[in-house]
Amino acid sequence: RAPRKIKDHATDRPKIPAPLTVASTAIHCPHCHLPAACAFWTGAADHGAPVFTASLRDPAMQSQHADLTWRDSGVPVSTRFDDPYFSLENGLAETAYVFLQGNGLPERFADGFHIAELGFGTGLNLLAALRLWRQSGAQGRLHFTSFEAFPMQAAEMRRAHAAFGEIAQISADLMPRLEASPKQLSLPDLEFTLIEGDARETVPQWQGRADAWFLDGFSPAKNPELWDAALMQALARRTAPMGTAATYTAAGFVRRNLAEAGFDVRRIKGFDRKRHMTTAQMPAAGPAADPQSPPA
Repeated sequence: RAPRKIKDHATDRPKIPAPLTVASTAIHCPHCHLPAACAFWTGAADHGAPVFTASLRDPAMQSQHADLTWRDSGVPVSTRFDDPYFSLENGLAETAYVFLQGNGLPERFADGFHIAELGFGTGLNLLAALRLWRQSGAQGRLHFTSFEAFPMQAAEMRRAHAAFGEIAQISADLMPRLEASPKQLSLPDLEFTLIEGDARETVPQWQGRADAWFLDGFSPAKNPELWDAALMQALARRTAPMGTAATYTAAGFVRRNLAEAGFDVRRIKGFDRKRHMTTAQMPAAGPAADPQSPPA
C-alpha cells in the first residue's frame, strides 16, 4: 500500500516533540524520517519490524518505577518512551471508547469476566472498567490482571486521576488499598492482580485466560517490543474462545501480528482525532495450543 500524503500522516496519539534516537537502517520513512518500519507509515508493512536502540532488557531500562514529567493539562508523560500515558484530549473518554466499547463492554460482562491489560500505567483503565461494571449492575466479581514493567508511584497515579471527577470516588476507594497492597486487591466485586516485569516473559508464564485484552502499551514506534509477534502469539494463547482485544493503534505490523496469532482483526474509527484503531476477536475454536505452557 502506498504511503499517505504527509498531511494525512497521523500518529497513534499526540506526541510530545522531542528527538528520538534510533538505530540506523538503509531505508527511512519519506515522511517522518524514522526508519522505514515507522509504525505510523501505512507502507511500514513493506519493510519489516522497527529497529530501535532502546530495549527493555538494557540495564538503563531496568529502573523499578516509571520516569515521567507532567503537561500543564495534568497528563503524565513517560520520559523513557517520550509518550503520554493517555490521550491529551481526554484520557477517560479514550478508555471508554477504545477499551470498553472496543471490547463490547458492558454487554459482555458476566460473573468472573476477566480483563487483561498490557500497560497498567496510571490505573485509569482499571478504574473506568470497575466504574462501568458497577454502573451496568453486573453481578459477581470482575477479574482484572495488568502487566506492567515500570509501575507508577501511588502519588503519581492519584495526581493523574485528579483530572477526572467521574472516577474520583472509585479512586479514593481503591488507591489506599492499592498503596497498601499494589500487586493484589480483592473486593466483593473485583479481583485485581498486577504482574510486574517484561511482558514478553510474564505473559507466557501467566496461568490465567482473558475474555478481553486492553492493549495499552506506549506507541509501537516508541515501545515496539510490547507489540511484537511473539508477544501477540503468547497473548493469543492466553485468550478465551471468542475473547477480544482492542487498542488505540492501527499500525500495520501490530494488526498483522494479531492476525498471525489467530485473531480476526478489524480496523475501525479511532478516538477523537485519531483516524483508526484496532479491534480483534479470537474464533470460537480458540487459539492454537501452546506446547510450552501448562493448561490454564
